[in-house]
Amino acid sequence: MPRPMKIDFVSDVACPWCAVGLNGLEEALARTGDLIDATITFQPFELNPDMPREGEDGAEHITRKYGISAEQAAANRNVIRDRAAAVGFDMGGIDGRRVYNTFDAHRLLHWAEGSGHQAALKHALLEANFTQGLDVSDPEVLVAAAERAGLDGDAAREVLASGRYTAEVRDAERLWQSRGINSVPAIVIDDRYLISGGQPPEAFEQALRRIAAEAA
Repeated sequence: MPRPMKIDFVSDVACPWCAVGLNGLEEALARTGDLIDATITFQPFELNPDMPREGEDGAEHITRKYGISAEQAAANRNVIRDRAAAVGFDMGGIDGRRVYNTFDAHRLLHWAEGSGHQAALKHALLEANFTQGLDVSDPEVLVAAAERAGLDGDAAREVLASGRYTAEVRDAERLWQSRGINSVPAIVIDDRYLISGGQPPEAFEQALRRIAAEAA
């Protein structure tokens, strides 16, 4: 029988490597379905917690934050675009996009966990950001993503307007930071093993098989 496996996927919808890593992980899990029965929970991490409502030009943000040139930033985007395409994710909106505050997106993801739609919402939010280049701090963009994920739009709108789950998301962010998570994606398995970064499916598969064998 497949071995139960608890996976906490710590990430931000503003992180392109998180999209690469998620698709890579899911492909690896599909390859190891005879060994592993995984439950993935998406945990919050904000790359830019102080980002203002209007956001910031993506290219300017990256060059300033990481101290690289515009040419280096463009080259990095090309690498990300190619790696994403290799795992079936369209980064068509990565050029010219703005970087926005993602706290409300994390509140919506926390709400979606209880209904079993969290993974679908995560994909919808990543696609809104990186495929469509939309403002993922805009309530209407978030509601539309929720509806694409099979959630009730009016209920999503009420969550966003009410401020619900603010304390829960803040607590979760502090918890994972206290556990040493300071970059994403961070994939924590059974509260014991850490896989860092947007790895290709082969790397995830190798790690998953090793972890499953150790448990056995």
